[in-house]
Amino acid sequence: MRIEIVEEAIPADQIAAAMKAGADGAVCVFDGIVRDNTRGRKTLYLDYEAYRDMALSQMRALAEEAIAKYGVRDVALVHRLGRLMVGDTSVLIVVASAHRGAAFDACRWLIDTLKKTVPIWKKEQFEDGAVWADGEPFPEEIVPQSNGTGGQP
Repeated sequence: MRIEIVEEAIPADQIAAAMKAGADGAVCVFDGIVRDNTRGRKTLYLDYEAYRDMALSQMRALAEEAIAKYGVRDVALVHRLGRLMVGDTSVLIVVASAHRGAAFDACRWLIDTLKKTVPIWKKEQFEDGAVWADGEPFPEEIVPQSNGTGGQP
């Protein structure tokens, strides 16, 4: 198991390659990267902060739970802090397993659960201001309109 919070670039290819073992039939990788926009606003960069000790503890617990719940062999969770530019990897999740279904399921559960529960915060810096993710609402004039289906666009 590899659980880390780092300030430097995440070597995604090296970590994924190191996870492979003879018993594995699948290695599933989620490489979360900084995109150039959010809801129509041009992103300049993101700043990540964390309550490091608690985040590491919770990340370790999530990896252990994924191994038990999905029967996968190994998990790597690596998150980066500090200022990240467009194209940088912010979070890497690698799951190694004998079977692809378990690897995919565990990987999806890990990123979804990590984003909801681990104390890591992201401040998005746009051309026209900054917001903490899931914090301040987006200005009314740039919120996408409904697509007519009654749900989100």
